[in-house]
Amino acid sequence: MSGTVLVLGGRSEIGLAVAQRLAGDHRRFVLAARPGADLTAATTTLREAGAETVETAEFDADDLAAHGPFLEKVAAEHGSVDVVVLAFGILGDQARAEEDATHATAIVHTDYVAQVGVLTHAANLLRAQGHGSLVVFSSVAGVRVRRANYVYGSAKAGLDGFASGLADALHGSGVHLLLVRPGFVIGRMTEGMSPAPFSSTPDQVADATVAALRKRRAVVWVPGVLRPVFFGMRLLPRAVWRRMPR
Repeated sequence: MSGTVLVLGGRSEIGLAVAQRLAGDHRRFVLAARPGADLTAATTTLREAGAETVETAEFDADDLAAHGPFLEKVAAEHGSVDVVVLAFGILGDQARAEEDATHATAIVHTDYVAQVGVLTHAANLLRAQGHGSLVVFSSVAGVRVRRANYVYGSAKAGLDGFASGLADALHGSGVHLLLVRPGFVIGRMTEGMSPAPFSSTPDQVADATVAALRKRRAVVWVPGVLRPVFFGMRLLPRAVWRRMPR
């Protein structure tokens, strides 16, 4: 493919791992990250993976008004956009969020509101092109929200619902949306936390994501065993569910 791959969250371990795997199919990449972020290592990694051109850009996900102009600029400077990967987000501190409304709303703003804004603009851009793919990272934390991380989980639940509806709205437009539902991912975001059962690494998530993207699948669970596991977890009594760990 000759179009550009745009990674929103260019320092994300998962986002970069996805881009590495797409470097064999695409020549041009734009890594976008918050102002001041050092993308030198990420750029080198992509070039070593086979990318012909790797550009960087400043992108503040929480600045909603800037989303539209940013995407228009990327399209104007880099041409057709084949894939937009939404790889930004924060885990936040659940205990702090229960006491600090500002922190709670900051988590929801970045993990849900900002994603909705970007997805709406990106979907419109790709619709106008008549082709392209959106990659959205939800989480099993949003499938049934747990007391242990309900602020983050509620944001992911909202994102999952929005992305599912958007995928249906895009049907027949030539634009494809892939919704990724990973479980606990061992990486920078979860450093210091005890891994949950069926944990995965950024590389494993990226492998599953790119395989699903190439097959134009609608949803992928990582690892796949989590799909039947969470089907069963939906049936757990609430008294049991509220004691479930993160």
